Amino acid sequence: MKYHRILLKLSGEALSGDKGFGFDEATVRQVAGQVKEAHAQGTQIGIVIGAGNFWRGRSSQEMDRVKADQIGMLATVMNCLYASEIFRGEGMDTSIYAPYPVGLYTENFNKDKVNRDLAEGKVVFYAGGTGHPYFSTDMAIALRAVETDCDVMLMAKSVDGVYDDDPRKNPQAKRYDELTYQEILEKNLMVMDLPAAALCMENHMPAVLFALKEERSIIRVVNGEKIGTTIVG
Repeated sequence: MKYHRILLKLSGEALSGDKGFGFDEATVRQVAGQVKEAHAQGTQIGIVIGAGNFWRGRSSQEMDRVKADQIGMLATVMNCLYASEIFRGEGMDTSIYAPYPVGLYTENFNKDKVNRDLAEGKVVFYAGGTGHPYFSTDMAIALRAVETDCDVMLMAKSVDGVYDDDPRKNPQAKRYDELTYQEILEKNLMVMDLPAAALCMENHMPAVLFALKEERSIIRVVNGEKIGTTIVG
């Protein structure tokens, strides 16, 4: 085990598997199995899930941006509720925090309570993004990782790293093994939102971006294997 406390970002698209929308239960259970194994090794785990399997903030060009982002935030709540139940079914204890009240489904985010949950062995889900429009779940994961003193952010995507061009459109695109946040900002690489990259750089929060579909990818990264792209401050 290389990392003691991690924040895992799961893209909504990755959780939908090959369906492209909604949930692929086999994929979510596969993730749960890896998280359970990492947890058994002593790793404390927080999780942020994107909304792309249901909604993207720019899905409607006609809709007010604030309202569109609010729909996306609620979609992350649904994703966390679903994943949490799958994880519980696999034998893990979980809790869900959000930056605003969501009925009886979540607790309001509180750093002290979160740290206590993590120390007690719970897998903690962070739902609802940052609670503010104009910020994606990239900012949510950066913010929660810094707030809860994580060792690293693990960003499980549908692609296997950061490229200098879109590998789906350009087969000659080059994958980076390692990048700095400064390079991301200077080259305007579409790895994460620029405000999130700036926050990570300022707080020296490393990240590893990798493909969720690769075999045992989460466990391999937690154990220090070099896969995907590592981003350093």
